[in-house]
Amino acid sequence: MNIHHLELFYYVAKHGGISEAVRNMPYGIQQPAISGQVIQLEESLGVALFHRRPFSLTPPGKELYEFIKPFFDNLTPMAEKLRGGVSQHLRIAASETVLRSFLPDMLQELRGKFPKLKVSLREGYHPQVVTWLSQQEIDLSIGLLGSKPPAGVNVIPLLKLPMVLLVPKSHKLESAEELWQRDRIEESLITVPSNEPIRRAVQEGLSRRNVDWLGGIEVSSVEMVQTYVATGYGFGVTVHVSKLKLHPKVKAVPLEGFEELTFGMLWQGRRTSVLDTMFKIVERTALTLVQT
Repeated sequence: MNIHHLELFYYVAKHGGISEAVRNMPYGIQQPAISGQVIQLEESLGVALFHRRPFSLTPPGKELYEFIKPFFDNLTPMAEKLRGGVSQHLRIAASETVLRSFLPDMLQELRGKFPKLKVSLREGYHPQVVTWLSQQEIDLSIGLLGSKPPAGVNVIPLLKLPMVLLVPKSHKLESAEELWQRDRIEESLITVPSNEPIRRAVQEGLSRRNVDWLGGIEVSSVEMVQTYVATGYGFGVTVHVSKLKLHPKVKAVPLEGFEELTFGMLWQGRRTSVLDTMFKIVERTALTLVQT
């Protein structure tokens, strides 16, 4: 029997179906690939291992699953034992704001529980981080979530964040509605790249109001948006986080009726004790961001 076929069957049996197995695999693999390789396993054994609709294991399937289950259940614990009790490396991608303002404290808490842990950090944004996860270049991404990720990349949504318009503090604008009433918006719109969730949500919100406001300056991060607003280059957009301070020369104007964006985590790979602990730390930290 092919050991990889057995691994795929293990996930199918454990999670109750092929589509569920795809969502819980520790690496990226498409549904047709799992289906085809499990069929090869069945053909090599000459028996059906499970019924597809509704899902249930056949008697031979139950027997095989009980035989292989202890081995695959104990792979991760054995790997951690051989590494000295913990996975020694955690690769994280996050936005500039998360990396600077929140991750240092979170990692300090994590290292208090796993002193030998090595951490690699990357600045990145959706959808770039999805590519990194799919290519197994990182283990975890923390930040704004975009469209549904591909099979094999898992999502943990944490909270919804409202969008706001950033304007120079000296400007007389008090509500976004004042802008929508204009025949033409003269100020430049300072935005992040068009493939990021904030930019997409802004354009969708403007489209619903039949407002034409093309991006005048494109920058790489929300931190840069604030910088250019503060120096008078135009108006920008970001998400509102009550515990984060704005640039002293910038004020936030609510964007009422615009889509709230989801902040959360994306991850791929086996759930280790390090990852599970990090999930809990991020979840607890995220809740403090919106508490008043």
